[in-house]
Amino acid sequence: MAVAAAALHAGTVTQAVNILDAGSLLAAFGALGVAVVLFAETGLLVGFLLPGDSLLFTAGLLCAPGVGGAVHLSLPQVLAAAVVGTLLGSQTGYWIGRRGGRALLTRGRSRKLAEGAARAEEYLARYGHAKAIVLARFVPVVRTVLNPLAGALNVPIRTFTLWQALGGLIWTLGLTFAGYLLGASVPNVDRYLLPVVALVVLVSLAPIALEVLRARKRRRAGGPEAEPADAPDRATAPPAP
Repeated sequence: MAVAAAALHAGTVTQAVNILDAGSLLAAFGALGVAVVLFAETGLLVGFLLPGDSLLFTAGLLCAPGVGGAVHLSLPQVLAAAVVGTLLGSQTGYWIGRRGGRALLTRGRSRKLAEGAARAEEYLARYGHAKAIVLARFVPVVRTVLNPLAGALNVPIRTFTLWQALGGLIWTLGLTFAGYLLGASVPNVDRYLLPVVALVVLVSLAPIALEVLRARKRRRAGGPEAEPADAPDRATAPPAP
C-alpha cells in the first residue's frame, strides 16, 4: 500500500509540472530545476520557449526570508545553479553551432526561432561580438539562438567565452537578486506572486515588442531595413563612428 501510494503521489507530481510555468518548475525541482532550464534555454534550440527571466526572478523571490508558502529555496544554491546552468548552456550552444554550422539554424520549422536567428545576426552585425553577446542575454529567443549562431559564424572562442560569462553573470545574478530584494522588502509579497511574475514576463518581452514596432516603422517609411532578411547585411554598411 505504501509503495502504491508513493507511486501515485509521484505520478501526480509529474503530471502537475508545467515546464512553461516558473512556479510549477520550482515547486517540483527547486534549484536543480533552475540549472536544467537555463542550460536548455541557452544551450539547446528547443529551449527557446522556457521561462528563463520569470524563473530567475521567482526563484530569487522564494529565497527571501519571510516569504511563506510550500516552497522556500536557498539563495546560495539558486545562485550557483543559475550561474552553472547558463554558462554551461551557452558554451554548449556555441559548440553545437560550431559543429553544425548555419544550416542547423535553417532546418527548424519554428517561425519564432527563425526570427530570433535573424535578430541575433543583426545584433552581431550592428553591435559587434562583445556587446551583442551581452545584450542578447536580456532578449528572449535571441539569447537561445545567438550562442549557436556565434559558433556557426566562427566568433573566436576566447571572445565568446569572456563575454558570454560576463553577460550570463549580469543576467542571472541581477534577476535573482531583484526577486530576492523584492521578497525581503515587501511583506507578504508571495500573495501577489502571479501578478509580479506576469509583470516580469511582460518586461522581458518588451525588447521584442520594441523591435517589432521599429521594424514596422522602417517598413512603412521604406527605410534601408524594410526587408528583414537583408537587415544583418545592411547593418554593417554605415562606417564606424
